[in-house]
Amino acid sequence: MADSPSPKQAAGIAAAKHVKTGTILGLGTGSTVAFFLDALAERMKKEGLQVIGVPTSVETAEKCKELGIPLATLEEQPVIDLVVDGADEVDPEFRLIKGGGGALLREKIVAAAGTKVIIIIGGGKRVDRLGTTFLLPVEVLPFGYLSIRERVAQLGECKPYVRNTEAGEPFVTDNGNYILDCRFENGIADPNQLHATLSQIPGVIEVGLFLDLCHIVIEGGDDGTVVTLQR
Repeated sequence: MADSPSPKQAAGIAAAKHVKTGTILGLGTGSTVAFFLDALAERMKKEGLQVIGVPTSVETAEKCKELGIPLATLEEQPVIDLVVDGADEVDPEFRLIKGGGGALLREKIVAAAGTKVIIIIGGGKRVDRLGTTFLLPVEVLPFGYLSIRERVAQLGECKPYVRNTEAGEPFVTDNGNYILDCRFENGIADPNQLHATLSQIPGVIEVGLFLDLCHIVIEGGDDGTVVTLQR
């Protein structure tokens, strides 16, 4: 008897079933999305499914090339039929924290261009309040980043840390920016207000709060089953 797929793999396989031939796909970034890409490539091979993908990161683009998934830029395909991406946290109102993989800016641009957005997750990602299990990523300009960090810290709600590589240097996004990971001791009380406040700080490029950008959540279970939630 074959082993059941992992929760992430189960979610990825389920999401691939939502794709129809001719679809313009926004392709997210991360380990769960990698399973979706594998399942998508398998359908393309077996069923002759034809799609065009718009990747949100260099990492995703490279995997798509390995799998033979045709790609286009957002400039070439400015309207996207379906976006499939992962999330670090999902609350009951389908608000998300994203950016653990460092691609939050491109992911948000692609999600905003999508007609429908499916978020795929393994267990433990659904939370009652955002910010309780994962730090909030905030993408900032390298110019003056320590000053920007202090401005974020002055909000009094969180403690921001500069994301570093294993070598101890600041992590650099595909856009050439840095990331502040913000810890909230009691979670984020008002995600909408926090997003608005952080966005007003000079040097903040994007906030890892995704509001009104998710239509369907597919959660994989330990036994290989999935739960699909829809707004």
